[in-house]
Amino acid sequence: MKSVNDDASTQDLDPQSDHSSDYLAHPQPHPQPRRPRGFAAAAAAATTNSAGKGKKEREKEKERTKLRERHRRAITSRMLAGLRQYGNFPLPARADMNDVLAALAREAGWVVDADGTTYRQCPPPSHMGSFAARSVESQLSGGSLRNCSVKETIENQTSVLRIDECLSPASIDSVVIAERDSKTEKYTNASPINTVDCLEADQLMQDIHSGVHENNFTGTPYVPVYVKLPAGIINKFCQLIDPEGIKQELIHIKSLNVDGVVVDCWWGIVEGWSSQKYVWSGYRELFNIIREFKLKLQVVMAFHECGGNDSSDALISLPQWVLDIGKDNQDIFFTDREGRRNTECLSWGIDKERVLKGRTGIEVYFDMMRSFRTEFDDLFAEGLISAVEVGLGASGELKYPSFSERMGWRYPGIGEFQCYDKYLQHSLRRAAKLRGHSFWARGPDNAGHYNSMPHETGFFCERGDYDNYYGRFFLHWYSQTLIDHADNVLSLATLAFEETKITVKVPAVYWWYKTPSHAAELTAGYHNPTNQDGYSPVFEVLRKHAVTMKFVCLGFHLSSQEANESLIDPEGLSWQVLNSAWDRGLMAAGENALLCYDREGYKKLVEIAKPRNDPDRRHFSFFVYQQPSLLQTNVCWSELDFFVKCMHGEMTDL
Repeated sequence: MKSVNDDASTQDLDPQSDHSSDYLAHPQPHPQPRRPRGFAAAAAAATTNSAGKGKKEREKEKERTKLRERHRRAITSRMLAGLRQYGNFPLPARADMNDVLAALAREAGWVVDADGTTYRQCPPPSHMGSFAARSVESQLSGGSLRNCSVKETIENQTSVLRIDECLSPASIDSVVIAERDSKTEKYTNASPINTVDCLEADQLMQDIHSGVHENNFTGTPYVPVYVKLPAGIINKFCQLIDPEGIKQELIHIKSLNVDGVVVDCWWGIVEGWSSQKYVWSGYRELFNIIREFKLKLQVVMAFHECGGNDSSDALISLPQWVLDIGKDNQDIFFTDREGRRNTECLSWGIDKERVLKGRTGIEVYFDMMRSFRTEFDDLFAEGLISAVEVGLGASGELKYPSFSERMGWRYPGIGEFQCYDKYLQHSLRRAAKLRGHSFWARGPDNAGHYNSMPHETGFFCERGDYDNYYGRFFLHWYSQTLIDHADNVLSLATLAFEETKITVKVPAVYWWYKTPSHAAELTAGYHNPTNQDGYSPVFEVLRKHAVTMKFVCLGFHLSSQEANESLIDPEGLSWQVLNSAWDRGLMAAGENALLCYDREGYKKLVEIAKPRNDPDRRHFSFFVYQQPSLLQTNVCWSELDFFVKCMHGEMTDL
């Protein structure tokens, strides 16, 4: 039985009924929901407020989580840096706990496969284990405590962790210590504590040096060696100054069995007097001489000045027409905080500004590269020119001119940020506005001066402003400007040189590397504090354009006083840079710092060029040896000959 309500609803919806027709002809508006009043309104408001507070709390918790994570990463980075620097553990640039455990296991004598399988290569004898594979528990066993005092045991443990500094990181995990039963007598007699469990680590390390770590480079990968010719062989009118002297130098170079030479092509010479008027006559004459000696040739597109750091008058300046423009518009040059202009190279702020007689900065670079490619098309076709290096900043390296001696900088000063020309300041304001904090459109006001030390500044000191929100924003923008400049120029360089190998030089800013901020690297444009890898973004751009990364290598030993004063770590820096490049599939090359080396220095360069016992056999694709002039300097030819043969994998004793 239907209810009355059902009948009414049926009647209302019956299409034959009059009520339904009226309803369809005149639809009734929906009733507005009633606003809550009284207690209901209060409850709704409380719900809204609690939702808003909950959102704020979640945002705050996110920020706290970010800070905790950043703090954790900083601690982890310091631990990893300590293991690399003081323990010579071969940890990758972005190591995790698995890498650390694997390195510790290998150091203890275990074998760790790529899939994580861990085992001992040879089980130790029951009466005495392998020295390297002993655990901390076994070192503090009852037998050990009976044979030597607690103090002696702790001292022995400390000495075991010391790794000789001349062992490269790549060679550590390949050092296999033989079983103790074959060497018990030697170690027992040599040890000051005549027991099996307490050994003198120094005696053991000497044995490793005499056996495993031999100076034998026979059969190692072949690394081509190029010698860089002096900068002053062509004058400002693009004339070869001393052809006969060049021939004599090439005779000596050829006698060393090197693979080729490197020549700087200076922008200030080629386009020195008029815009888009290129003169290559002196270089044509020089290249013809090099062709006669059947040497390969690498050229450098040098868009910076030469010789300006040591004196007020540059040996080779930027083109005169560019300097004339700079007199009216000084902002085309890099500028420090005090407004001083650096004419060593053009500011990256004008890369896309038409301020150079109707051309942008990158167009000027491209026009010269295209002119060179057209002028020497025959040499490219012959294969004489094997590579082209593109200068991207101060000294031809990818860096800001933050260490300019003409500005008063002296080693080991931290340098100054170079971002105060109006074009880079405009870019900074735009980035700050996009970030939502327009008041961040400024350089740091507590970053010291050229010769400051990190601890003397509020920006670079430990827990300084470099790691707060503003500091990270500014440093990211500063380094991103460097990356964008490299990307823009290399995009055009690959068009100009097509299939020719292109090289980019990366600086070695090794001082203050052991401080948390890495202050000198920050001012040079590499955002590489201890809690961040500043080279990976740069190398991603280099990989994008398939270029070769050339790293400036140090082949000299610094005094302990100098190392302590400036907290340098050239080995740690080169390890980070090279592994970061190789991990991204980049080809790596090297160039020595401008110094004369002894045999130890040459040996160090060889070990950097082809790391001993690298499991992947990674090595430099070539090495550039540079010195002012091989004829005018005191070069030990026998030592240089040893160096070349070791690079070629022909020398058994260095």
